[in-house]
Parts: sequence; C-alpha cells; structure tokens
Amino acid sequence: MIFPKIRVLRSHGRQAIPDLDAVELTPEFRGRPELSATADAAEGDAVERAAAICPTGALTAAPLALDLGRCLFCGECARIAPRNIRFTNDYRMGSPTREGLVVRPGDTCIAFNRAKVRPELARTFARTLQLREVSAGGDASIEMELNATGNVNFDFGRFGVGFTASPRHADGVVVTGPVTANMAEALEICYDAVAAPKILVACGSEACSGGLFADSRAVDRSFFDRHTPDLWLPGAPTHPMVFIDGIRTLLGKKTRR
Repeated sequence: MIFPKIRVLRSHGRQAIPDLDAVELTPEFRGRPELSATADAAEGDAVERAAAICPTGALTAAPLALDLGRCLFCGECARIAPRNIRFTNDYRMGSPTREGLVVRPGDTCIAFNRAKVRPELARTFARTLQLREVSAGGDASIEMELNATGNVNFDFGRFGVGFTASPRHADGVVVTGPVTANMAEALEICYDAVAAPKILVACGSEACSGGLFADSRAVDRSFFDRHTPDLWLPGAPTHPMVFIDGIRTLLGKKTRR
C-alpha cells in the first residue's frame, strides 16, 4: 500500500524552495516598478492619462512618482504609458518607512533604511518570531497569501517565523485591510495584548493607505496615528516573497541589494 504513495510523491518532484533568498519570480509577476521621465509631449500626455485613471491616486504625473503604498498593481498605467512605467518582477519592496514606498524616476530598488529600524528587533527576534495577523476589514486575499508563507513551497517556519492565534503568544501584529470602524477597537485591543517589545507590520495597499476605501466613512485609520509600523509591505495582494523578504530584511537576516 505504501509504494503507490511513494510513486505519487516522487512524481510531484521537489516542492520546497531550498533558498528563499535566491528566489526569482516569473516575469509575469508585477513587482517593483521602474519609472522613466521624458520631455516628449506625447509621452507626457500618456502619463497624465495614466495618472487620471489610477483608482487610488497612486500615480502622479508632475512630478512623476508612484506610491506603492496606494498602488493596486493593476498594470493599467504601464499599459497606457509603457515608455514611462514598467513593472519588474522584483519582489523586494518592503520598507521600514512609509515614504520609502514612493518610487521616482531613476530608482533601481526600494531602499531599506536600516537607520529607521529599532535595534532591539533584531536582538530580540533573531531566532524566532510569532505574529498575530488581524484582518481589519480585508477581503481575505492577503490573508491567503500570508497562509501560503507556511506551506510546503515557502516553509517560512524553517526560520522560526510563523503565525499564532493568540496575541498573548505573539511577538507582533500584522495588519491587513483598511481598518474599518468596527475593527478599530478590536485591533487596538489585540495590539495592546502583545508584550513589548513588539513588531507592527502593515501588509498590503489597504493597510498601508486605505487603498480603494481610504475615503470611506466606514474606515477608521486612527490606529496608525497612534502606532507607527516597523515594516510597510505593498501589494494587492502581497505576495508571500514580499512578506518573507521584508521580515528577513527587517530582522537583519539579509541585506537589500
């Protein structure tokens, strides 16, 4: 009875990714964008049209800039202004500051400013990190991607990083969703229940900026007025490798090139 099961396992091949620091995503993946300014009137008009249709106002034409904290990665701007906007497959997009998510012409990477990282984070959580994820009005897409970080492919648990059900057992909180008014108090209670020092991660465009719902009366983002995230992760939804790279860079386990 065991031999048919062994044949099935062998047919699946090796599913686990051996080196998470050397992952190369498919070219179809929309990751870090590259912007090119131009003096051509026609191309400048294309950028303005692209900025006009951006549903979250992530793209501005003058000056040319793209805020990944608002970006939905729909790719419409690159379709309208292909000579000015191009999405690469680079997933290394996490930043310790909200301002670090703004991409401008000439940027070839998302800089990770280690001076903005609290030194006690790497000392305290270098070996193990357990996080409590709070879906504060999200649509479950990012939650599914975060679950995938622990599957057989990514196996983030090999580095001691995982998710726990209780904030009392957690070292930090990962916030997804725009933070709706009916989740604002629950999020605050959960965050207060985590012992200090603790990590706070804003995961996804909705958590970073409110996304499509930033101006909704149903959203209450006062939580971020009181608490500043240690890590901002863009995405709609956030790919598992964006999360893994961001956490490992935050804890000093890898250096952003």
